Amino acid sequence: MQKPAVTLMVKAARAAGNILLRHMHRLDALNVVEKDRMDYASEVDRLAEAEIIKEFRRATPDYAILGEEHGPLGQSRNTWVIDPLDGTSNYLHGIPHFCVSIALCENGEPTHGVIFDPLRNDLFTASRGSGMQLNEKRVRIADRKDLNGAMLITGFPPRERARASAHLKCLDNLLLDAEDVRRTGSAALDLAYVACGRADAYFEAGLKPWDVAAGVLMVREAGGKVTDFKGRATGPMDNRGLPPRQIVAGNLRVAEALQQRIVNTGYAAAFD
Repeated sequence: MQKPAVTLMVKAARAAGNILLRHMHRLDALNVVEKDRMDYASEVDRLAEAEIIKEFRRATPDYAILGEEHGPLGQSRNTWVIDPLDGTSNYLHGIPHFCVSIALCENGEPTHGVIFDPLRNDLFTASRGSGMQLNEKRVRIADRKDLNGAMLITGFPPRERARASAHLKCLDNLLLDAEDVRRTGSAALDLAYVACGRADAYFEAGLKPWDVAAGVLMVREAGGKVTDFKGRATGPMDNRGLPPRQIVAGNLRVAEALQQRIVNTGYAAAFD
């Protein structure tokens, strides 16, 4: 049975997902702004986030909110962390791979997470201590023993292009063993895919709390491990309230092997 918080999150995520679907066929008419270099947001992002906030303000008026578009709203030990459209670039280009990601965090640590892919009607949910589900069925992380034959996922965020050479050197080394590397354009779905076994591991830099809050919880609840590039445990926010800049996620053995490869190839040192 779903936790009450998850039921509320699913309702909000589905409402936001409906907004994304309704606007898909008028992409050329959307008002798009460039928040940063090659980092875009559209009116759909803001409409979807406003719908989620409306649901949460009605049900939990005392909770704080951290939204990608609206920023921080209020202060509380309980915070809704919202990415109304993870995969905005995909969405704006008509690439059918994006999602709504919502987490409830207590003192910076995720306790409940929902990731909803409205195109596939895939609903990923997790609660701390209760495991992870995909479409209401319990799932676990893949049991691969090492990087040999692994399906990996990464990303190339615009704000980390100065380290692209180190990243590509790392990928060149990983492809000696891995089956392949995907770059899907949605960090939240990347983490959800790792958690449910669709991919073996994921790593990326330049991330924000709303990108990963729900997905980090899902990987952990599915039996996996999440660290930064140096192998340190990481979550949506550190003790200074700052977001994780890097993520490595996978089962215990693959995550450790991937993290060591990131160090050995010099990619981790690029962030020193």
